[in-house]
Amino acid sequence: MKIEQKKWDRGWKDISSNGVDAQLVLAFGAASLLRDKKYFDEIKAFYPSAHIVMCSTAGEILGTEVSDGTISVTAVRFEKAGMKFASARIGNAEESFDVGRKLASSIKKEGLVHAMVFSDGLKVNGTSLVNGILEVLPDVSVTGGLVGDGADFKHTFVGLDRAPEEGNAVFIGFYGSLKVGYGSLGGWDTFGVERKITKSKGNVLYELDGKPALKLYKDYLGKQAAGLPGTGLLFPLSLKLKAKNGEAEVVRTILGVDEKGQSLTFAGDMPEGTIATLMKANFDRLIDGAGGAASMSIKSGKAQLAVLISCIGRKLVLKERVEEEIEAVRNVLGEKAAITGFYSYGEICPTAPSEKQCQLHNQTMTITVLSEDA
Repeated sequence: MKIEQKKWDRGWKDISSNGVDAQLVLAFGAASLLRDKKYFDEIKAFYPSAHIVMCSTAGEILGTEVSDGTISVTAVRFEKAGMKFASARIGNAEESFDVGRKLASSIKKEGLVHAMVFSDGLKVNGTSLVNGILEVLPDVSVTGGLVGDGADFKHTFVGLDRAPEEGNAVFIGFYGSLKVGYGSLGGWDTFGVERKITKSKGNVLYELDGKPALKLYKDYLGKQAAGLPGTGLLFPLSLKLKAKNGEAEVVRTILGVDEKGQSLTFAGDMPEGTIATLMKANFDRLIDGAGGAASMSIKSGKAQLAVLISCIGRKLVLKERVEEEIEAVRNVLGEKAAITGFYSYGEICPTAPSEKQCQLHNQTMTITVLSEDA
């Protein structure tokens, strides 16, 4: 595997240059920049033979740096692995399951080692998207994320071999002699009493313990309620979901509020009858969680390329300490691994390295490592 990286920050800069005839380019950048087709055209000129996946972000990760208002480019040439690509449109959240099925059905299953998905972060129901993928590929590991738009939550963009647009999702299937590892951990603390979801529809939460969800949330947030939905990222919900092997704990974060309906819209499903508990940040545990995710990801071997997808909520909490979680990952993966990624509106990953079936997560650091080395 050969890798080189570039960064646009008021002009293009080479981070590492290896003369790569790339097959795959991952370009993660600010939504304000990706609106302009010229950046796609410039990346295409750098790598005319490559498939180019472009995603808007809530912050760009390149090496151990976290940036805003830039574009990070990672170009990859595989020596032993192959890829297949698919894309689909998402008009609204109700289409998410069918879009997941369409994406997973669009690539060949024979020899499929792993898949990655990058989806519009606002028009999608991440849980339904994952469930659609799982219906077609129940025994294939899938990782990825819901792309971002800073803390604005207005427009997110994804593109495959063309300038990125709103309402897109891209799927990459990996084949051949490729080692893949993955890990996902949070680091948030629960607080307050457990409550039952008594009224919901899909990813919209109406009532907890029979009380309007938005009012209850505002009571907890106090003065910070004025900043919803943004401040809601600092106080996600922990859900205890039924799983094959008992119970799985996942985190859900707010995407929007409806004052009239007194409801909250989350990145994934909020099933009725589920126990939910509010969470708050613990700085050291967030950073330790990132390192823990890295340790999980390399259980099957070392990393040549690591794709980090971390939640915007973590970035908003950590603030000037945000690069510490990337440094924690670097300390585990070592200096030789090329690191890229972005801050997201949702992360997709199996809950453990030994599992294949993925889940939608929020407020986690999720890492996918790829290697062709023995």
